[in-house]
Amino acid sequence: MGTSNTRLSPRQKMINLMYIVLMAMLALNVSSDVLNGFTQVNDGLTHTNENIAERNASILSQLEAFSIQNPEKGASWFQKGLEVRQRADSLYQAIDSLKLMVITKADGPGATLDNIENREDLNAATDVMLNPATMRGTELRQAVDSFTGYITSVITDSVKANAVRRALSTQPVLRQGQLAPVSWEEYKFENQPAIAAVALLTKMQNDIKFAEGEALATLLANVDAGDVRVNSLNAYVIPQSRFVMRGGKYQANIILAAVDTTQRPEIYIGGKRLANENGLFEAVASSTGNFDYKGYLEVPHGDGSVTRHDFSSSYTVIEPSATVSATMMNVLYAGIDNPISISVPGVANSSVTATMTNGTLTRKGDSWIARPTTVGQDAHVKVTADMEGRKMDVADMKFRVRKLPDPAPYISVTDAQGNTTSYKGGGRGISKAQLMNANGIEAAIDDEILNIAFKVLSFETVFFDSMGNAIPENSDGANFSARQKQQFQRLNRGKRFYISRVKAVGPDGITRDIAPIEVIIN
Repeated sequence: MGTSNTRLSPRQKMINLMYIVLMAMLALNVSSDVLNGFTQVNDGLTHTNENIAERNASILSQLEAFSIQNPEKGASWFQKGLEVRQRADSLYQAIDSLKLMVITKADGPGATLDNIENREDLNAATDVMLNPATMRGTELRQAVDSFTGYITSVITDSVKANAVRRALSTQPVLRQGQLAPVSWEEYKFENQPAIAAVALLTKMQNDIKFAEGEALATLLANVDAGDVRVNSLNAYVIPQSRFVMRGGKYQANIILAAVDTTQRPEIYIGGKRLANENGLFEAVASSTGNFDYKGYLEVPHGDGSVTRHDFSSSYTVIEPSATVSATMMNVLYAGIDNPISISVPGVANSSVTATMTNGTLTRKGDSWIARPTTVGQDAHVKVTADMEGRKMDVADMKFRVRKLPDPAPYISVTDAQGNTTSYKGGGRGISKAQLMNANGIEAAIDDEILNIAFKVLSFETVFFDSMGNAIPENSDGANFSARQKQQFQRLNRGKRFYISRVKAVGPDGITRDIAPIEVIIN
């Protein structure tokens, strides 16, 4: 095709130039709809941050309560919680300062985050975060990396720790169409509208609050309600009887108070390891007299260390005596039936009677049921035996009376094989089908020592919409309400919600607020 020889007039050239400038301005102009969208996202994230902050404050308050109840056992966990709060708040406030710098750069002195005027400003975020003289973007990345390393060292659950690492990742990013990755701060803040940069920083604050919550929840999980009631780790010997009739057997349970029942200590007596994993020591009483023995327990800890706890005891082989042992340790719980074994060697059970202070003691077959009334007041069990027509007091044992510990909430689910299991939150999650088939939530104490069901009175579910807004829904007593079921229908795989404000009442008649659970759809 031949070259056109048509010449444009100066006026036409000017018109063409103005048209080109206009197109460039339109290309640079950010749609008001997009700016409004960023504003709504930022507002939603701010509201979510407030909700998470309340949840984190509640967990920290529980740690503080444990610390006040038993400083020797709980103070260290509370101090770790305060350190987590301080590190998270420090980084949170630093990001708040950066948001204000960006808005001040866009709107000038007197700018506020509540009313951003020049939301479309494309230079403010770049000037504040990527200025080579101040290096604020680099400093923020380094601060986030430092916080991530610290907070994941507190979270012992590897799955949750990895989730926090992903949320706070500052790795370089490869932009579409480019061959080399760019730094995290450049990817986040270069040529971003002011409102978009503020929303990104608010999202980062959201991730920090999330990480803080996971760390505080880990610390709280390490402080068991029952464990806080003791103030030391001691080895104890609980004999079924200190007096053995000649020809019988001496039996004693050797335990360590406050030990996790899922991880037994190793027991050594006279330099030899006890073969009985339940800690039952037996010795044949072939002659009368006093007999001493001693040994030690080796207890493994989560950090791989092992501590040794020495013990010693003795027993006497004589003519008939009594033994009283509590089926559920040396503690009685108020408001419930506590099974107790009472026997006198050489004496028929029908010839043995027993009474108890601070409650009632009734016979049930060959066993006894103790039902104490007042928490904190010891209960004394006095045993009397009819020996050859003469009444003899053969035992007087003291038991501590305590309130039932708080139960744990759970959802009863049925797997493909028809087996019923209890989902207690987190972990690998629960399928949507299982959730829809569940009637509601239940609560119980099932710690292998106590197995007691509680009645759930009410609870609340908290969902989050696509904008990060919390949507609470109340239950229908212990059952999921129709509105809660509707929210379940909208959940996709990987989504989560929280069940909180759970109120339950136990057999002791005390209404309690119990811990929340997180439900993840797998």
